[in-house]
Amino acid sequence: MGRGISDRRTPRATDESGAAGRANARRPIAVGLVGPLPPPSGGMANQTRQLARLLREAGLVVEIVQVNRPYAPAWIERVSGVRALFRLLPYAARLWRCAGRVDVFHVMANSGWAWHLFAAPAVWIARLRGVPAVVNYRGGELAAFLERQIRWVRPTLARAAAIVVPSGFLQEVFARWRVRAEIVPNIIDLSRFAPGSRDPAALDVLVSRNLEDIYDIATAIEAFAAIRALHPQARLTIAGSGPRRADLEALCAKLALGAAVRFTGRVDNEQMPDLYRSADVLLNPSLVDNMPISLLEAMASGTPIVTTNVGGIPFLVEDGRTALLVEPRQPQAMAAAVLRLIDDPALATRLSDAGLAAARNYTWPKVRPRLFDVYARAIGRSVEGRDA
Repeated sequence: MGRGISDRRTPRATDESGAAGRANARRPIAVGLVGPLPPPSGGMANQTRQLARLLREAGLVVEIVQVNRPYAPAWIERVSGVRALFRLLPYAARLWRCAGRVDVFHVMANSGWAWHLFAAPAVWIARLRGVPAVVNYRGGELAAFLERQIRWVRPTLARAAAIVVPSGFLQEVFARWRVRAEIVPNIIDLSRFAPGSRDPAALDVLVSRNLEDIYDIATAIEAFAAIRALHPQARLTIAGSGPRRADLEALCAKLALGAAVRFTGRVDNEQMPDLYRSADVLLNPSLVDNMPISLLEAMASGTPIVTTNVGGIPFLVEDGRTALLVEPRQPQAMAAAVLRLIDDPALATRLSDAGLAAARNYTWPKVRPRLFDVYARAIGRSVEGRDA
C-alpha cells in the first residue's frame, strides 16, 4: 500500500532556498499535537500532555488541538445524536487554523469512533493544507477494528506521512494488512516514578486500570480473595473509575472482602507515583491491551507485576524476568503467581530490579531520536531540538 509521502505536496521547508531557506532551517519546528488531555487521566491523555511538555522543553513549538474539549454549550452533551456534530465542527475549524501555523501534525489515534471523528479528520485536513501528518496509533483493539473497518481506514492511512506505534504488537497487526508502521515507544518519566519503602508487615496489592469490561477487574478481585484466604492482612487498592464500579463493589461484598478492598475512584496522574511506591505487587487482569502505561509506571517504581499475557504485553515484559504472566480470566492462576512472589522474596526482588532496568529504555532521551527522525523525514528537514 502506498504510504502517502511520495504523492503529497512537497513540504514547505524544501520549497525555499537561499537566505530564506537557511533562516527556515534554523526556525524551531512547530508541531500540531492532536489528542486528548486530562481529565480524565487515561493513558493516551497523559501521554499527550507529557509529550507536549517534552517537545517544548526540547525547543519545539507545540500547539495542542484537544479532541476531548468540553461541549459548548454544556447541555449539548445530554442530547444524543447532535452532540457529535457540535464537537466535530469547532474541532475541524481548530484543525484548519492550526495546520496553517505548524510544520507537522502529530495525531494521537485510537480505534472505533475515536478514529473516524478525531484522527481521520486531522489527517485529511492536514492533507488539504499541505502539512504532513504523523499518525501515532495506540490501542489494543486494532486487529478487530481493522477487520471490520479496513476499507474505510486504509484511505486515511495512505495519506499519512508516517504511522508510528508504541509496540511491536501493533506493528505486527498493521503488517497483516500491508501497512508499514514504525515503533516509537511510550515514554516514562523516571523523575516521577521511583522505588519507595514498603511496609513489610502488610501485603498491598494494586490494580491501576479503568473499571471497564476489557480490563476484567473482576478477575483481579477474585484472585485477591484467594490471596487473602491465606494472608488475612492483605489489602487491595483499585485505582480507577468507570461504568463497572457498582458491579465490582457488589462482587467484593459477595466475597466478604469488606474494608480490605479500597476503590479510589479517579486518581490524578500526580498521585499515582505514591500508589505504586506503596504497593507490593501490581495486578493487571486485562483482556485486551497494547503497551499499558500502568506496567511501565510499576516497573519504574520497582513494583513486581503479575499480568495477563494478552496483546502487546509480552512485547513489553518477559515472563519470569520482568513480570509473571498468566492466561486471562484465570483468577486462581493470578493468585498463584502472587503467592509465588510472597513465598519467594528473591524472585520478587529480581523482577523489581529487572523492571527498573527495562524501564530505562522508555525514557525521553531514548525515545526522542526515534520521534525526531520520523518528524525529519515527514517534513524534509532535520529536527535537532535542544537538551532539556
